[in-house]
Amino acid sequence: MARFELFTDGACSGNPGPGGWAFVLRGPGITGDLEQSGGDTSTTNNRMEMLAVIRGLEALPGPSEVRLVSDSEYVVKGLKEWLDGWKARGWKTAAKKPVKNDDLWKRLDTLRQTHRLMPEWIRGHNEHPENTRCDAMAVAAIRAVRGG
Repeated sequence: MARFELFTDGACSGNPGPGGWAFVLRGPGITGDLEQSGGDTSTTNNRMEMLAVIRGLEALPGPSEVRLVSDSEYVVKGLKEWLDGWKARGWKTAAKKPVKNDDLWKRLDTLRQTHRLMPEWIRGHNEHPENTRCDAMAVAAIRAVRGG
């Protein structure tokens, strides 16, 4: 199984508001780093964080082992601690409330059936080079969806 590193970030101007997502993917068969970003005119920070991970995983060439590096505790804890319980409870929280962003969590759940994920949380805005790059791309995506 090929091994990759996936660095992700999401940003939002207002919450909700215009948002951006970005990832940097590194591994075999990729010359340099594969970088992608995009945005949405009305979204939340958590949705952009999740979409960055989803898009990065969708860019993989096949089943892979992935070191996922994110500054989103929501995404990392969701993947490591919460997702299996939500799924077992029919996409309900422990308090029996619907899981927020379940459409994206279901996509992540499907992707983790294909890939072996090793999520790792890092502190954002702490001079981590790939996180800084992803943040800059996500902020640029916000400007793009705003039209300037």
